[in-house]
Amino acid sequence: MPKLLWLSLAVVVLDQASKFWIMAAFEDYEVLTIWPVFNLTLVYNTGAAFSFLSDAGGWQRWFFAAIAVVLVVVMTVWLSRLRDNERWTAVGLAMVVGGAVGNLIDRIWLGKVVDFLQWHWEDWYFPSFNLADSAITLGVALLLIDGLILAHRTKES
Repeated sequence: MPKLLWLSLAVVVLDQASKFWIMAAFEDYEVLTIWPVFNLTLVYNTGAAFSFLSDAGGWQRWFFAAIAVVLVVVMTVWLSRLRDNERWTAVGLAMVVGGAVGNLIDRIWLGKVVDFLQWHWEDWYFPSFNLADSAITLGVALLLIDGLILAHRTKES
């Protein structure tokens, strides 16, 4: 089993559990204010990030699912080939894989991705997202930090 695949599994479980909870507890588009700048709200995204291609007519469901499958396979192979000292790369890849699988499950099961976390400032709203999206974002940030900063420091040593 590739290194840190348990982290990917944890991301998938937490993501899916949170989505099941929000779908059971909320009506579509219901909003619960948690803080003055943060809401929980049940919305769906048939597109990709920031609702890209959400109104494309349905073909995008399988297009984005196929991209997710390819991404998961490539990153899992990459993860399995890492050396023990490449732990930050492994953590980043594992988080991206877990997030991609979490959203892939939604696309296959529902035909759309469940989003429910919403930040805003006054009348400006950041697009809603979910735990899988958060894991992908954090994973990519770790990969960038590791690739651009930590790897550079290692080469200088």
